[in-house]
Formats: sequence, C-alpha cells, structure tokens
Amino acid sequence: MAMSLADRALGAIIGSAVADAAAQPLHWVYDLDKLDGFLNEAPTPEFRPKSANPFYHRDTGNQSCYGDQAFVLLESLSECGGLNVNDLRKRTYNFFGPRSEYDTPVNDPYRDRSGPRPQLPIEGPWRHGSIKSFMKNMDAGKEETGCETDFQPDGIAKLAPIVALYAGKPDMLEKVEEAVRVTQNNDACVAETLAAARILEHFILNGPDEKVLDSVLDQLTDPNRKQPQDLDKAVVGHIYQVRENLSKAHQDLIPSVFPQQLWFAWFVPSGAAWGSDG
Repeated sequence: MAMSLADRALGAIIGSAVADAAAQPLHWVYDLDKLDGFLNEAPTPEFRPKSANPFYHRDTGNQSCYGDQAFVLLESLSECGGLNVNDLRKRTYNFFGPRSEYDTPVNDPYRDRSGPRPQLPIEGPWRHGSIKSFMKNMDAGKEETGCETDFQPDGIAKLAPIVALYAGKPDMLEKVEEAVRVTQNNDACVAETLAAARILEHFILNGPDEKVLDSVLDQLTDPNRKQPQDLDKAVVGHIYQVRENLSKAHQDLIPSVFPQQLWFAWFVPSGAAWGSDG
C-alpha cells in the first residue's frame, strides 16, 4: 500500500526518535577497537540493553541529548501551530536548564574546567557544548542565543519535526534555519542542516528515490536557490564525496576516507569528544 505524504511526514518524526533511542547506548564510543568489540557481541546492536557510552549512562529507550532537542522542537511546533522562536527558546531552556534532569554538577555551564576532571561516565543525560553556550546566552539576555563555535549535527538530528511540518511550503528552509540558530548560530552547521533538510523534504514529498542526491545537488547549485548559504559550494563537494563512496562499509569508510570525522562518529548517532564539548 502506497504511503501518503502525511504518513511519510509522521514516519520521519517517529523514525528519528526510534533511531536516536536505538543508538543511544553506543553513543560517543570513539575507540574503534572497543566499538568493534561491542558490535561483535551482538549482530544487531540496536537498543543495546546495557549502555557502553563512556561519557554518560541512560536507560535504554531514552533519547540522547540530540533526540531530546527534537522532542522539544516537536512540542513547540505542536503547541504553537508552527515555529515560534521565542517559545522554542523558552522550552529549550526549561528542558535542559536549571532543575531539569540535565542540571547536574558535571553539566554546569559555569563549571571551573581548570579543576579535576569528573569521574566518567556520569549517570544521567549529558548537557553538551551548544546547549551550555545557549544557556549562557539566555542568562545574559542576548538576542542571538545560538552558539557561534559549535558545528555538530544537532540541527540535522532534530530536523524531522520541522521538515515534516513545512515540507513543500516555500518557507521550509527559512524555518529550518531559524530553528537551528536558536542553539547553533554557526554558518557551517546551518549550511549542512539545510542540505539535510532538502534531502528529507524530498523523501517526504516523493517517497523512496535513488536520485535524491541528484535532486539536492541541482538545488544547491542553482543560483536562484532558496535560502542560499556562503558554504553551499563546500557542502556540494561533501555530497559528491559521499556519493562516490556509497558502496563502502561504514567501518571502512570513516578511517580511510573521512579520518577527520572519527571524533564525529555520527549518523547513528552524533557526538563530540570531551575536550571540545564537555
């Protein structure tokens, strides 16, 4: 039975949440030998019963810090009937801020980092760099609340709800950029997230399509494209590089082709090392 556009939009939101929960117990495992050992323990690592995360432990089924951002965005969109940046700021601050589950000494955005390093892994969720910066900007009453230095794929990870709502609408990319800059006011992050939004929108509108990258590349190279970014040309180059290596297994691809991304171990799921993100 063919899926309707509404089915695909809903599937994107649910699929995003399920994927994040499925990967969360193996989140941020940067030691490839250890990761190989964990993967050898079970042929299907999804929803690993015991967390192997070296930074934080949450019960299996819970979201990572990235999935929780998607939930906050979904809630805000639902309650407001669309993107309301002020509401999204307030909800994000409340969800991750003081007296929340994320509010622990290790996660304190104002923690003295010259002191002793904390004992890892911590029990409970991890408040990562862009959210800490966002909180500081909110506390300071800044108009621009997004972190300017963080370029992790938070925007991509929390993308599904807003693309699902605005797919096919002329302001979809504009809304995505506004939502991303709430916590990440970084041009590289925005350019990459907008490319991912184009990919997801294509699937929501059209269903499965092996030519999706061709379509997105056509959009990104169109001089009259919507929501153009200065870094679009670089993103195009990255997409071409990915397309050329689609036949390679993930375990072979990252060390040989994208070694600079070892710390980035993303797409199930995202992350950054303690030194850059703690």
